[in-house]
Amino acid sequence: MILLDYLGRMRGTTRGRPPRVSVAEIFWSWVGAFSGIAAVGWAGQLLFAGHDLALLIGSIGASAVLVYGAPRSPLSQPRNLIGGHLVSALIGVACWKLLHPHPWLAAALAVSTAVAVMHAVRMLHPPGGATALIAVVGSPDVHALGFVYVLMPATLAPLILLVVAVLVNNIPRTRRYPEIWF
Repeated sequence: MILLDYLGRMRGTTRGRPPRVSVAEIFWSWVGAFSGIAAVGWAGQLLFAGHDLALLIGSIGASAVLVYGAPRSPLSQPRNLIGGHLVSALIGVACWKLLHPHPWLAAALAVSTAVAVMHAVRMLHPPGGATALIAVVGSPDVHALGFVYVLMPATLAPLILLVVAVLVNNIPRTRRYPEIWF
């Protein structure tokens, strides 16, 4: 009976599909994501041309989805956006430094510990898990950054997204960002 109950939970619920989003909401999500990613990319090119300090890492794209596509979500708020990336980057770099001979173990420990710590400090931001993972599975250039990775790109890029989010998400009367700062 316990096994059937367990397996039954895997069917999901009967709540139906997610609600449709208005064309205006889609438009402002697009404008925000375009502007945020463009600003991060431009800043990276301006500040670090000729160097290997890229600000555009995959987890920043995921943050853009949250911050511009779901600006009211608790996971999108500034504390979570900045803190989630920062904490996760610290953990990812530390796991790489300690366990680089065993990258599979470093990756698993980095992501799981990042999730646990983000929960514990109330800064859960799902792209933070990717930031921790990138610190482990990234290129030799990422590994060479060491703890500089925590500042650039893992803190600077989300700060740029935050500035753009505050500016763009408050243009239409139907949106407001942030819901809460800290």
